[in-house]
Amino acid sequence: MIGIGVAWMVTICLLILGFLGTLIPFLPGHLILFFAAVGHWLMLRDESGVEWWTFVVLGVLLLVSQILEFMSGAIGTRWFGGTRWGAGGALIGGIVGMFFMPFGLILGPLIGSMLCEFVFAKKEVRPATVSGVGSVLGTLAGLVIKVVVGVMMIVWFVVDVIWI
Repeated sequence: MIGIGVAWMVTICLLILGFLGTLIPFLPGHLILFFAAVGHWLMLRDESGVEWWTFVVLGVLLLVSQILEFMSGAIGTRWFGGTRWGAGGALIGGIVGMFFMPFGLILGPLIGSMLCEFVFAKKEVRPATVSGVGSVLGTLAGLVIKVVVGVMMIVWFVVDVIWI
């Protein structure tokens, strides 16, 4: 069995890396946070203080965060009056934009939404642009939600391990 001090050092490093991953686009922050809890439990087992329902809660938060991260641009497009074409373009643009970090995260949904609104939905330039701006604002809101969910995951883990 691994020592408690070493286990906590590894867990804290993973929690810090996971939090940084919520801020840095190419690091899978929420997944690292989930693995921090799993690793902590694997290293200490019964002494870890991690309950089974913590894995369920962290897993649900991980899933919700990933869905919102991918859908946030499309949701923003629809919120600003875009069509399904614009929402689909924002979603596809967001996925393609991930390969062109860091600017692709913003430009991908913007270009995808505007292009699809203009070409497929036959919208004029101004409404297509408004739809594109909506995708950018949605993407930014998704990034904020990503950080908030990451903090929630860390707090949940710490509360479960220390106080429950």
